[in-house]
Amino acid sequence: VQLVVESGGGLVQAGGSLRLSCAASASIFRINSMGWYRQAPGKQRELVASISGGGNTNYVDSVKGRFTISRVNAKNTVYLQMNSLRPEDTAVYYCNVVPLITNYWGQGTQVTVSS
Repeated sequence: VQLVVESGGGLVQAGGSLRLSCAASASIFRINSMGWYRQAPGKQRELVASISGGGNTNYVDSVKGRFTISRVNAKNTVYLQMNSLRPEDTAVYYCNVVPLITNYWGQGTQVTVSS
């Protein structure tokens, strides 16, 4: 049983926007900070944005001012609005709790940004 299901990825030109969604199991969503992670080819998976249950957010420097994380607790859903996308944002994006739990990884959603 998947505890998180990511969606919303796709192919977009540089400068474009995408909105990712993550539907999570209520059992993990309501008591945890949630985060969006990404893994580019040949690179380690990194946390790019996180949001606490109370709505406090944090971002890695490379996405500050371009990405916005949000959550709707009533829907057990976390979003990642990505604007001004760059080719270096190309990766598989995953959501998980923060700090992550290995068993919670979903399938991820591919984001490809063309130059």
